[in-house]
Amino acid sequence: MNYVVIDRGDKLSKELVTRFHELAAARGLIRNDESPEMVISIGGDGTLLKAFHTYVDRIDDLAFIGIHTGHLGFFADWKADELEELVRMMAESEPRIVRYPLAQIELDTDAGKVTHTALNEFTLKGLDNMLVAQINVNDEMFEMFRGDGIVVSTPSGSTAYNKSLGGAIIHPSIESLQLAEIASINNRVYRTLGSSLVLPQHHHCDIIPRKDQRLQLTVDQLIIKRDDIRTIRCSVASRKVSFARYRPFPFWNRVREAFLGYDVK
Repeated sequence: MNYVVIDRGDKLSKELVTRFHELAAARGLIRNDESPEMVISIGGDGTLLKAFHTYVDRIDDLAFIGIHTGHLGFFADWKADELEELVRMMAESEPRIVRYPLAQIELDTDAGKVTHTALNEFTLKGLDNMLVAQINVNDEMFEMFRGDGIVVSTPSGSTAYNKSLGGAIIHPSIESLQLAEIASINNRVYRTLGSSLVLPQHHHCDIIPRKDQRLQLTVDQLIIKRDDIRTIRCSVASRKVSFARYRPFPFWNRVREAFLGYDVK
């Protein structure tokens, strides 16, 4: 098996990387940074997002495994003291591959079209003033938005920024997108739904910003600033991200432990 390791960069993570390579070599696993079959993330969920975007062009050919070095993450199955067990299972057993939906963000700009893929979320905000934008659903006007911004999340990202905005937590097996408002203003001119909106796989939404706005777009950890965006189309991507599970790691258990603070023995 070919693998690569992406780490957070702190002292503990680097020590774990060295130890992982030693254990992997002893088990016959091959380090291959160019064409890995497994991408090992050591750090937190932010590290796994970095790993995802590093290999986003090859996600059809590989799977991710997360090792967390701090608090339990939503993408990390393994703890720092479980490296030996993980490497043993990688060498001796076949994982169960779970596939999660992604968001496709297509920008229509003065310079042409640009496409991004998000594992967690896409956020749009105004740089100088409030964001003003028309929201279309399936090519029909849905609402006029005025406020701080809009978050479009995948089911995986529904537990992140989306949750803090009052959005629903959605299981990653449900292929969908969720739109949540950031501090919308409602009056006779601008009227929004006021709650998050969940779109199924075969639907799409278009965000049409008012002309001449300077905008900040955030795709997971990537920050983009532009003033030439005509429209932004958001849809469920045709590709999915794969995670290798060598043991059960139920989504609702992660939600319970992360937000309610206890585990059921």
